Amino acid sequence: MAPIIEPIINLAAELPNSTTVVIIGGGIVGLIAALTLAERNVPVVVLEKGRFVGEQSSRNLGWIRKTNRAENDVPLAVESDRLWASMNKRVGAEVGYRQSGIMFLGKTDKEIAGYESWLKSIDHMNLGSKLLTPRQINELVPGGIGDWKGALYTPSDGRAEPELAASAIAKAAQEKGVILIENCSARTLSTTAGRVSGVVTEHGEIQCNNVLLASGAWSRRFLGNMGIRFPTLPLFLSVFKTKPLPHIPIEVAVGAPNFSFRKHIDGSFIMMQRGALDAPLTIDHIKIGTQYLEAFKHGKDMMHVRFNSFFFEDLKLSRRWSKGDISPFEKVRTFNPPINQSFNQDALNNLRQVWPAFNDAEIENEWSGAIDVTPDSNPVIANIDAVPGLTVAVGFSGHGFGTSPAAGQLAADLVMGSTPLIDPIPYRFSRF
Repeated sequence: MAPIIEPIINLAAELPNSTTVVIIGGGIVGLIAALTLAERNVPVVVLEKGRFVGEQSSRNLGWIRKTNRAENDVPLAVESDRLWASMNKRVGAEVGYRQSGIMFLGKTDKEIAGYESWLKSIDHMNLGSKLLTPRQINELVPGGIGDWKGALYTPSDGRAEPELAASAIAKAAQEKGVILIENCSARTLSTTAGRVSGVVTEHGEIQCNNVLLASGAWSRRFLGNMGIRFPTLPLFLSVFKTKPLPHIPIEVAVGAPNFSFRKHIDGSFIMMQRGALDAPLTIDHIKIGTQYLEAFKHGKDMMHVRFNSFFFEDLKLSRRWSKGDISPFEKVRTFNPPINQSFNQDALNNLRQVWPAFNDAEIENEWSGAIDVTPDSNPVIANIDAVPGLTVAVGFSGHGFGTSPAAGQLAADLVMGSTPLIDPIPYRFSRF
């Protein structure tokens, strides 16, 4: 299963001969970049190998948070808050944004100490984040019977609806003149005198001056075919949506060690087992796994490493191809990772033990998505010096939806050489 996406209509039937900017990847970051460029009167074509917002952009949790982000990543999240707040007006549609707060619960002294350490690191940023006592937890999220030591809470964090937001952004971009093309894989780039001059697709070539690669978990393979080394490894996140629960008035999104939940705009709840992610082994673990040793040390308790059929499925997809070859992106139009139903059921059971109001919750739909994780869990939003004219916005490590408004705008700034929205140094490509 997958989330039910608000459909995008009036898609282009043919590839134009030329444009100014081609964006590869029809997820929310690429669509925000397209909208931003169109608002600046820059002609844009967006290419999507399958269906727009059909992968992680519609499959994520919908959290919009600053809480527990790395200090150098917080400015991107702060700018995204500002842009999310005006998104309905910008796109002329409901995206589900609510500034309802996010709370991370703590059961142990170690967890609380970690929250205190984070608060000290961002104290100068005036985010309004604070530690809560058990009594304050119950005031904000009533009806709980869990034995919590405390919680980290940021009132200005929020949520939005992935299945509404990206589609609304896409439609707004169309109204500004952006051309959207589905089922059209970009195979490689054309260059003239070492600079980008076009994109070779399965339906022919489109000439352009600049390319933005925003293709999520597929980006490592696309760049690798060009001889550009970019480290990401996959994680699979299983998520479920309950049937509406109108009797539960909780608005704050809550993350606990072994579950998380947040309210959906229709009165249901989006949930997951926060302490469990599937980590399928691939050939890339052999090639670049040593870069992830520190990340694995901190996340080993939640990562369920598995050697299964995905290893061979991934191995069968080409790592090198020419412009005349069928690319891996044409073989897998939309990637549907296996749903770990045991994780989902475990999350619901864990939640029921500490918030009995969810005892009658029923799973209405469930799905899984693929997260592209970098060694430091921060994305790359940068120009690629080795290929003038190529910019990337990739490797969002599960944070892409929440920071997409600022990430897409920053990417658009870099594409056109404009003054960047924020300092792009934390997202430079050269750090890897």
